[in-house]
Amino acid sequence: MATLIRHIYQGYRYINDELSDPRTQDFFLIGSPWACLGIVGFYLYFVQDLGPTLMAKRKPFNLDRVMQLYNAIQIVLCTFLLYKALDLAWLRDYSFYCEPVDYSNTPHAVEIARLVWVYFILKVFDLLDTVFFVLRKKQNQVSFLHVYHHAGMAIGTWAATKFLAGGHVTFLGTINCFVHVVMYSHYLATSLGFSKPWWKKYITQLQLTQFFLILVQYILLAWVDDCGFPKWISAVLIPQNLFMMVLFADFYYKTYIKKRIPKATQNGFSSESSNGKTKSQ
Repeated sequence: MATLIRHIYQGYRYINDELSDPRTQDFFLIGSPWACLGIVGFYLYFVQDLGPTLMAKRKPFNLDRVMQLYNAIQIVLCTFLLYKALDLAWLRDYSFYCEPVDYSNTPHAVEIARLVWVYFILKVFDLLDTVFFVLRKKQNQVSFLHVYHHAGMAIGTWAATKFLAGGHVTFLGTINCFVHVVMYSHYLATSLGFSKPWWKKYITQLQLTQFFLILVQYILLAWVDDCGFPKWISAVLIPQNLFMMVLFADFYYKTYIKKRIPKATQNGFSSESSNGKTKSQ
């Protein structure tokens, strides 16, 4: 037993210390996985159990101003990260087909690594989305898709910062920041009365496009010659993005396409309102 424990510990030290990117090892929350796992674990416990229990006999919190500030901060941070990613990488010399990580300590490579860490911190910040749902007693919006996506992004971006701080994987963060600029701009505009809820379907379409482009990028990575970026990442992100496309497509279908079936009367005919229009369920 002692030998087994020693081997497990040595394996952990090898992965956590020797395989990691030394440039990001001392960044906040990156040194070991336990802080990130602890945050995500508490997030899952709060949104699924503790939060609903605490709110069961309370009135929903009015968080309109807090959420407006939150949306504005998201817009600013996502815009900043989008601009820097385009300026430092994707409008410069990064390849869509395959881009290795530059592990050097040049100012350019270190700045990209630091931006990957900022993106991870932003994904931790994103967890507040679900917390706000719980505090406003909108538990119906705490869906499997929502929780899985937020928790998965926090863990995934921690791993990217720890081991792959730059290169091919940064395309995901770049396009995701663009989607979030649009999404949080819509949320802020809606809360201020400048936008309409029906725009939400176009945001879901944009999210589906995002997952499709990421899927294509990692399929290409799996096919091209070895360029220095680990191909096994494709084995993780291809099924992951297919799964996300299925979940988002199912949400889109149920929310925006599927027709509501009118209530049937006892004689088998649809019930109608006084103005002759069919009532929906």
